[in-house]
Amino acid sequence: MKKPQTNYAFIDGTNLHRTMQEVGWSLYYHRFRIYLSEHYGVGKAYYFIGYMPENTPLYTFLQSIGYVIIFKPILKTPEGKVKGNCDAELVLQAMIDLGS
Repeated sequence: MKKPQTNYAFIDGTNLHRTMQEVGWSLYYHRFRIYLSEHYGVGKAYYFIGYMPENTPLYTFLQSIGYVIIFKPILKTPEGKVKGNCDAELVLQAMIDLGS
């Protein structure tokens, strides 16, 4: 029996990607989206990520398989690392969708 699609997922794309790299796993984004839907009734999966023009094919792919992409501006740390801070935006989107 299919679960009702009444839940939301709020995914910090950078943290998800880095975690997969650290543990040496590959994430199949399409299968992950199906898993969220089938096992947790996720109707809307928000994927928060810093925008970099060279990653446009990735963004297009993620949208095509059912993620709602929320772009964040890229910040550079004093050490020269690129960072897209998604934490506050993630919380705000959750509050909007949950009617708080």
